Amino acid sequence: MKTTVDMSTPTKEQLANSEMVQQTFVFWFSDHSHVRSPFPFYIQDAVKELAVDAFHGWISQLNPKANEEINEEIAQEKFEEVLFQQASTLVKTDDETMTLRFPFLPRIGDKIDGEGIEGRSGENIIQKRYLIKEGKDEFLEVAAKNTTTGKLWETRFELP
Repeated sequence: MKTTVDMSTPTKEQLANSEMVQQTFVFWFSDHSHVRSPFPFYIQDAVKELAVDAFHGWISQLNPKANEEINEEIAQEKFEEVLFQQASTLVKTDDETMTLRFPFLPRIGDKIDGEGIEGRSGENIIQKRYLIKEGKDEFLEVAAKNTTTGKLWETRFELP
């Protein structure tokens, strides 16, 4: 049985106070064991308002048939998409933009284990990170400093 959500009737205030919106803010604006908030504190109030406004605009544009097909999962995914899009217009640095695009990847200042690799063994701290494009492929290149030896080393991760 498909659960549908009537997305045509809420006002912006009702939408802002809805359980879906509030739970999304609580989740993404706080840290958890598997992910830290990618939203800098200084944008959180503004992005809440912008995201609700943009999502309300999206809902208002739905035709009746599309509105009938919206379920809670689709609404949740779309709201998160809108939230991240709006946040990317408010952040001040490329690194903050990168964190919004890839909230699960390591960040500057993070400690990583060198996993016994020569010259990287033990604790390492990320010093820099940047995106590299090679044709259609995109990589996150990370520079880390080994806390024992002081040596700087680099590696890259292929991005989805």
